[in-house]
Amino acid sequence: MKRLVISALFLFLTMSCLSFAAAPTDIEKHPSCTYCGMDRGKHAQSRMLIEYDDGTSLGACSLHCAAVDLANNIDKTPKYIGVADYYSKKPIHAERAFWVVGGSKPGVMTSNPKWAFETKQAAEKFIKENGGAPADFDEAMSAAYNDMYRDTKQIRERRKMKRSQMPKG
Repeated sequence: MKRLVISALFLFLTMSCLSFAAAPTDIEKHPSCTYCGMDRGKHAQSRMLIEYDDGTSLGACSLHCAAVDLANNIDKTPKYIGVADYYSKKPIHAERAFWVVGGSKPGVMTSNPKWAFETKQAAEKFIKENGGAPADFDEAMSAAYNDMYRDTKQIRERRKMKRSQMPKG
């Protein structure tokens, strides 16, 4: 009996590991941001994943690009919104995360950074080291929408400058 239980446990653990290893990560499924094309692996600390109830999903590099998608897909219902924990880079539930808005660390796709943390202590540590204000998901999302025009204008201006510096021919 003991041998059977141990064998069953071993088989269960082996199958669990294999299925976990076989499941693609959100970065493998969405290697670049749908909106700006940024490499989500290089921006793993700010990446987001939105899964809609119709089975579609979106990988974004930041809250900025996730907010663009949510606005563009007003008739779709998100069933899950994930964000990377700033320190560990592992996906966490965005609505349960502890957010920090502002501070001295440059943001991704925004001049007003917004970072997510799995624990309140991690968010407080970040604020102590870099500034910013604690926020919940709704406050961070509201800040993203409030910053949208200014951020989009700055992105356009940077891209225009880069294009003007490219060799013509």
